[in-house]
Amino acid sequence: MQDETQTKDAGTETAETAAPAAAEQVQAEQPVQAEEPRGRGPRGPRGPGGGRGRGGGDRGGRGRRDDRRGGRGGDDDGGEELIEKLVHINRVSKTVKGGKRFGFAALVVVGDGKGRAGFGHGKAREVPEAISKATAAAKKAMIRVPLRDGRTLHHDGLGHFGAGRVTIRTAPAGTGIIAGGPMRAIFESLGVHDVVTKSVGTSNPYNMIRATFEALKDQTSPRAVAQRRGKKVADLLGRGGASVAEAEAQAEATVE
Repeated sequence: MQDETQTKDAGTETAETAAPAAAEQVQAEQPVQAEEPRGRGPRGPRGPGGGRGRGGGDRGGRGRRDDRRGGRGGDDDGGEELIEKLVHINRVSKTVKGGKRFGFAALVVVGDGKGRAGFGHGKAREVPEAISKATAAAKKAMIRVPLRDGRTLHHDGLGHFGAGRVTIRTAPAGTGIIAGGPMRAIFESLGVHDVVTKSVGTSNPYNMIRATFEALKDQTSPRAVAQRRGKKVADLLGRGGASVAEAEAQAEATVE
C-alpha cells in the first residue's frame, strides 16, 4: 500500500511539472504580433498622390499631398488693404406657418483709395453673412476711375439709372467731398478728396449708387484721349486758352 501511494504521488508531480512546460512550448510556437499604436487604424494602400491614407483600406488612402490645399495669401485683391463701407441693410420678413422668418440684404462699397472702387449686395439669414457676400461681390466688380492729381475727377459727369439722376463735378483743392449718403461712401473709398455732387430723383441707395457708377464709367483722362486721337497731351490741354508752358506742366502732372 505504501509503495502504491508513493507511485501515485510521483505521477501527480510529473503531470503538474509537465503542464507548464507544455504551455510555454505552445506560446513559443505562436507568432508574435506587433501591437498597433493606439488612436490609428491600419494603413491603407498608397493613393494617387504617393502617400498612404490614415484610414482603412476601404477608403483608398489619399496621400498627404492631395489633402494639402494651397494657402491663401490674402483676398482676391492681391493682399492689398481695401476700404469697405456698409451703405445700407434691409430687413425683410416672410410669414410662415411657425411664425416669421427674417432675412437681411446688405449693400457694400469697396475701394482701395487709389482710383478703384466697386459695389455689391448680398442676401442671407444673418447680417454678418450678408455683409460678407456683398463684400465679395463688390471686390469682383471693381472698376478703375482716372483721377486728376490723385484728388478729384478730370471732368464733370452725369449718371442715370432708373429714377435716379446724379451730377458729379470737379472741385479745387480744399473743397472736400460735397456728397451725402451712398455717394459719399463711393468717393471716400475711391480716394477722391474734392468733388461736388447732386442727386435728383429717387433716394433709393441702390439706384443712387448705380447712377453714380454710370457717371464714373464715363470718366476719361487727357492721356487716354491723346492716345486715342494720336496727339500729345499738351496739345489737348493748350486748346483751353492756356499757354504752352502751362499746358506742358499740366500734362506732366497728369496721373491716371
